[in-house]
Amino acid sequence: MRALLEDIAAGCDGFVELRYHAKTFRSVMVEQGKVERSQVRRRDGVGVRALVDGTWGFASTGDLTRAGVQRAVDDARRAARASAGQRKTRIDALASQRLAVGSFAEAGVEEVLSMPLDQKVALAVDAEARSRKASSRIATAQATYNEIFEDKAIVTTDGASVELKLVRPELRIFAVAEKDGQRATHFEGVGVTGGWDCLFRTPWEALADRAAGTAVDLLDAKPPEGGRATVLLAPSIVGLLVHEAIGHTVEADFVLAGSAAAGLLGQQVASEIVTLCDSGQSDHMTGAGGCLPVDDEGVYTERTEVIRDGKLVSYLHNRESAAHFGVAPTGNARAWEYADQPLIRMRNTYIAPGEESVEAIIASTEDGYLLDGPRNGQADATAEFMFGVSTARRIQKGKLGELVKGVTITGNAFEVLKSVDAVSSEFVWDLGSGHCGKGQPAKVDAGGPYVRCRAVLAGAQG
Repeated sequence: MRALLEDIAAGCDGFVELRYHAKTFRSVMVEQGKVERSQVRRRDGVGVRALVDGTWGFASTGDLTRAGVQRAVDDARRAARASAGQRKTRIDALASQRLAVGSFAEAGVEEVLSMPLDQKVALAVDAEARSRKASSRIATAQATYNEIFEDKAIVTTDGASVELKLVRPELRIFAVAEKDGQRATHFEGVGVTGGWDCLFRTPWEALADRAAGTAVDLLDAKPPEGGRATVLLAPSIVGLLVHEAIGHTVEADFVLAGSAAAGLLGQQVASEIVTLCDSGQSDHMTGAGGCLPVDDEGVYTERTEVIRDGKLVSYLHNRESAAHFGVAPTGNARAWEYADQPLIRMRNTYIAPGEESVEAIIASTEDGYLLDGPRNGQADATAEFMFGVSTARRIQKGKLGELVKGVTITGNAFEVLKSVDAVSSEFVWDLGSGHCGKGQPAKVDAGGPYVRCRAVLAGAQG
């Protein structure tokens, strides 16, 4: 397919971007011992963007013949010309640095694709059964295995020409415990870019046991004391914070719309011991769920330091926003399927690890909470956030204490990062299952070390 796109691009006037994208979804869901869903879905086609008179036009087609793709090119150019007169500002140029050429394949593709579907169904069946049978107090359990295989070819008239393959498997386990009419829930999930061994660095049996065991433990947990507190954020909460409350504010399209990060380049926005990055690679630990070697504009996806030693040093860019800001593109243009236009999206977002052990940080904490397990919540362009936390443990005089439940953490993300006074050497990717939403889904990951800071805690939630 790449050769066909190159041949068509060679005959195009002006700038044209052609993207072949085949995507296969597999999903198995088991609940209460029954396979409730087992499905396979495939979509493939070509999306075309044309830049004419400073305006984008887009078209897509499922007709993969030369004639079908050429019609999509013509349609995209016509769409651009039709809307050019209505556009108040024109796109003068696209950043052209770091355009990729070559073939790329992430690890694990052949391993996962060659595995029989029956084995994947058996995984979901066994995981659900193990979680459900872990305790007499488990009222219900659910296990879901999902898998996405992607095959792409991206060609632009100004030099990008790539093909790539990757696979993203994930397992999600949900348990509900019940006692005296009261219920408690807990979720465990893992998602990676890679193969079976990468997915189960933590054995699936341990995930199932943890989902059930934590749900049962939460039945007897008490709510926390409210108010401003010292908190030690586990990698899962660090990942949620940096993705939802920081990452979206530094996506350049949101910056241009007036997000909290607008105008802050070069300013101190976090503690000096905080370095925050977004990367297309799996830095510090293999298998991050948002890996991709090249973005959907044909740009290499290297690591981007967003915050370095507490200072905001970069936004996340596609080629258009990079040209606007006079910088190199960062490889953050992503489209969910062939019929979607690329948007500025995160990949794998994290705080870089520090030098202290988590044990040492706990030992030096006089009074606070260890927070783990994102539950729900929201953040907005002002960097204000409110996140539910699945589990929390009291820390008193350097010792982990009782489990508490119903914790909500809230604040301004930049102010919270300014209060960071300890960053652990341990590092975990922890948000690889599920999706990020921004007009269209995207597979991402986020995580980091354990981070001690100050934030506001609120009490019980449902």
